[in-house]
Amino acid sequence: MNPRVKKVKTGSDFSLHLTFENGEEKVFDCRPYLETGIFRELKDPNYFSRASVQFGTVVWPHEQDFCPDTLYLESKKN
Repeated sequence: MNPRVKKVKTGSDFSLHLTFENGEEKVFDCRPYLETGIFRELKDPNYFSRASVQFGTVVWPHEQDFCPDTLYLESKKN
């Protein structure tokens, strides 16, 4: 099982700066997802900045989220 997200900071370029439970820090680029289904709402920078960590992953108020494994496997090291 991959480590889960412990902390998130949003970037103005629609990136997520993630800290995982194992101490690793990585960056996840959300831009490829912004034209898809429920993720379209994330194109609003004010809404995107409302990301938070719940249950080991990143979520937004209207129930958008990413699989925690996707966040870990597809993010790049700082």
